[in-house]
Parts: sequence; structure tokens; C-alpha cells
Amino acid sequence: MQDKTTLRTKQPARSNRSQAVCADLIAVVIAVTNGEPRVLTIGRADALPSGPFELVHRSLQSGLRDWVEQQTKHPLGYIEQLYTFADRDRASNGSAQRVVSISYLALTREEHAASADEGAWRNWYEYFPWEDHRAGVPSSLLEVIVPRLKAWVDAADDRPMHHDRRQRAAIAFGLDGYGWNEELVLQRYELLYEAAFVCEANRGRDPDILQSVFGRAMQADHRRILATGIARLRAKIKYRPVVFELMPPTFTLLQLQRTVEALAGRLVHKQNFRRLIEQQDLVEETGETVSETRGPPAKRFRFRQTVLAERTVVGTKLPLSRA
Repeated sequence: MQDKTTLRTKQPARSNRSQAVCADLIAVVIAVTNGEPRVLTIGRADALPSGPFELVHRSLQSGLRDWVEQQTKHPLGYIEQLYTFADRDRASNGSAQRVVSISYLALTREEHAASADEGAWRNWYEYFPWEDHRAGVPSSLLEVIVPRLKAWVDAADDRPMHHDRRQRAAIAFGLDGYGWNEELVLQRYELLYEAAFVCEANRGRDPDILQSVFGRAMQADHRRILATGIARLRAKIKYRPVVFELMPPTFTLLQLQRTVEALAGRLVHKQNFRRLIEQQDLVEETGETVSETRGPPAKRFRFRQTVLAERTVVGTKLPLSRA
């Protein structure tokens, strides 16, 4: 990878030192394939596509597209700016450079399998196994994560800290009468990081970390950035029709439902879902059918192209089951 572009920012007058600031562009590229949410990774599937913003780049977005295509051979379609990460000690590699990452969320379709040296699509639940509630509450959440969280809460040094930890754990993980909120992906990961249950919080040590329970680790804070992207998308599918960016040109309503469920990590109410899709006039029939179950052939639909402009103002809601 090329040397990172650096900017020199002078310290206050009392100091003659200068600090190198590296501006990186990083992409959370999401697809849904065969009913599973996928994220595009590089390296050993432990990093997101990224690279420095350079003077040759016409804009931040063009720079991001260049890096993703160069590293993964996958062109980007829909993208939106996600968040800027500028915390100190983000890289955890001993470097004196200050790394500022400008992240983007990209939605696409997994149209081909990239070779091992170009990038790999991975199921995002490999990194966040506690987030998939489509088959019910994961047993590892009940049997491992919650008991360890409660022990961590009880180990607080004083009553205020104990109260704070207990409240945050309850809200994030749906304990003590709180319901599970699928949008709190980042809060849950950061709580597990604070409690030192994930590998990223134990670099350089040999912690008792179960990857099947606490997920696959990523470089630097890439898993935190991925959590931010998942949370954004889970919130966004409830009021904007961005889910159609992940769909093929034609699809059945069952395929659309499975895509929404894959992203949300929980089931939707089938009848309510279809009724809402029809009421909001989001799709139109193609006149084609396909056999996908033992029942009668399913109708194929396509996304109405005028919906994007219309729904930017009025929004669209997709009913997540609370059962």
C-alpha cells in the first residue's frame, strides 16, 4: 500500500512539536446473499477496505471508490458518509501518527466471488454472533455473555459505577425488563469492549476469548466501524427504501422479507410486511412467476423507480416483529 498522506498541524505556542495526521477512507460494503448479510473484507477477513486520501483524488468519494475497486475488484454503487473516527490510539500499533478515518456505508450486490488476494465476503454475524435473533435469542447470549456481564457489573468499585454499568447493560442487551433494540449494535460492542470480553480489548495478552461467542476480531477499530455501519443500516431500513439497493432487478416478496430479516437480525410479521409493502406502493409486478416453495408459484416484483424520490420525503416503514 502506498505511503499515507500526512498533514502537519502545529501544537500550541508552548510546544515546538508537530503531530502527523493521517486521513484514511474506509468502506463498510454490505450485500445480502441467499438471505444472509455479508460484508466485504480484505486481508485475512479481518479488515475493511481502506486507504489514504491523496491529492490525486478528485473527492473523498472518488478516493474511496478507487481504493475499494483496487483492493477488491468490486465497483461501488450506492454510498453515503457514515462517521468520522478520530479517537486517540485507534491503531494500537505504537505509531505516533494520529489516524482520522472517514467512513462510508456502501450497499451493493455480491455479483461474483472475489479471489483470496482481492477480498472476501463474510457473514457479518461472524463478527457479531449475539446480534442474530432470527431463530430466537442465541444460547451463547443467555449462557455466556449475560452471566459474564452481570459478574462485570457486580465487580464495580462503588455504587455509582455499579448502577451505571447495570443500567447500560440492561438497555443494550434487553435485560431487567428492557426490550431488545436491534439498532444498539455499537453500544453492545462497546460495552463488551469496556468489559474486555472481545479480542480487540486484549491485544498483546492471551485472554480467555471464545470466538464463537464474542465474534471474530478485526484490525484496529474496524469492528467498531462495522458495528456503526450495521446500526445505521438497521435504523435506515425502517424509514428509507435503501433495502432495494441490495435486491436483484426482480425478486419475490419472500426474498425481500428475508433480506430485511437478515439485516435486522430478527423476524418480521409476514402478513403485516406484505400489507405495508403493498399499501406504500413500493413495488410493481413483472408478470413473471417463480417456484420457491411447495405452494403455488410466487409472483416476481421490481422496485418502482419513482419510489426513491417519493420516499425521501415521506419515508417507508418495515414492520419488525416484537415477538
